[in-house]
Amino acid sequence: MAAAEQDLLEETIQAVRRRDRRFSRHAYYFVLDALDYTMQHLGREKLTGEDRHVGGRELLAGIREFAAEQFGPMADMVFERWGVRAPADFGEIVFNLIDAELLSRRPTDSRLDFVDGFDFRETFAEKHRQSLDRIAAR
Repeated sequence: MAAAEQDLLEETIQAVRRRDRRFSRHAYYFVLDALDYTMQHLGREKLTGEDRHVGGRELLAGIREFAAEQFGPMADMVFERWGVRAPADFGEIVFNLIDAELLSRRPTDSRLDFVDGFDFRETFAEKHRQSLDRIAAR
């Protein structure tokens, strides 16, 4: 991303945060990175238009996997520090980004797509246990 684009993105995220102070700027950048991660894993990064769209449930699954890779068992603590306490908070972040015209949506997209997505603490603890089991099996 060019410096001018990065500056514009930062300015837009700061404007979003002036309207809604609940979440750290890092949470917004994380969601954008998790969206890229999800699109790559779904094979949609080279598509255009509607074919490129990632729904809320798909994004939430990508967020879970990306967070596990990035932060391991500390992911729930990172989210807490950012003000993200439940999967529904990611829906709020996404819709704030939509309102700022950084993301687009389909008419069927809803904040409800992010409700009851997964339990942070249990999900990341289980992923950590799986990693330890793989290491121990070697």
